[in-house]
Amino acid sequence: MTSDASLPPGTRPGPVHLEVADLARSLAWYGQVLGLDRLDRLDPGERPSEAILGVEADSTPLVRLREHPGAAPVPPRGRLGLFHFAILLPERAQLGRFVRHLGEIGERAGASDHLVSEALYLQDPDGLGVEVYADRPRDQWRFRGDELVMATEPLDLDDLVQAGAGDPWRSIPAGTRMGHIHLHVGDLERAESFYHELLGFDRTVWSYPGALFLSAGGYHHHLGVNTWARGAPVAKEGEARLIEWELRVPDADAAAGALDRLEHGGHEVRRGADGGTVADPWGTRVQIRTG
Repeated sequence: MTSDASLPPGTRPGPVHLEVADLARSLAWYGQVLGLDRLDRLDPGERPSEAILGVEADSTPLVRLREHPGAAPVPPRGRLGLFHFAILLPERAQLGRFVRHLGEIGERAGASDHLVSEALYLQDPDGLGVEVYADRPRDQWRFRGDELVMATEPLDLDDLVQAGAGDPWRSIPAGTRMGHIHLHVGDLERAESFYHELLGFDRTVWSYPGALFLSAGGYHHHLGVNTWARGAPVAKEGEARLIEWELRVPDADAAAGALDRLEHGGHEVRRGADGGTVADPWGTRVQIRTG
């Protein structure tokens, strides 16, 4: 459902910035399990507190890690902030290879068929949620009136593995990108006001229990928000958390329009050369930039 203030087609999420307890431990997990490549280059003997990971084949950054030694892991109930970030693979066959890879290394994962996509769910060493998924073709998506139909159903893992044609998972493939961000929030109405009415995402699914899904340009969702951790504390510095995520818009006018709406709505905006940064009502920062 669109509005006059809708974000334009071509809008998409960019890299996420995470706070973790042990950088070396996280680098090992993101490399071995997800196959992410380290994109920043180090001087010999350097031990940095941050790292940039992504797809080396096409120089696409996906995850930026910042070490905070001793950062508290995410508790089982979660915290307000990140529920998961979702890495979108270009093809279903690649997701099938990833399923087989997880079995070979003994990594546990949840799995769901969302009708518009097929998804696997993991937790990194700090308990931060990660989804790896592949979309179904858009002509297979179904609508109920103006609302897209999404669900959480069992995933046919055997069929998915067969789609991988037995080829091994070597690393994250070229064409992989950040597909969406999903956040725990304290209140859906306030989240809708911030992300739909002010930032400019369109609503796509609004009858899913305890959740709202939003997008730009007709995608199933670039952002999900839910109240499944209502009453939990807000993630803060010194805890494993999402520090910030990027929202990339096609041009400077789209960035300025979104930032103006958020500022007029009473939110503090920090502007820069190619956009600006604003925090949602629960302190999760989104950097709106062109590119």
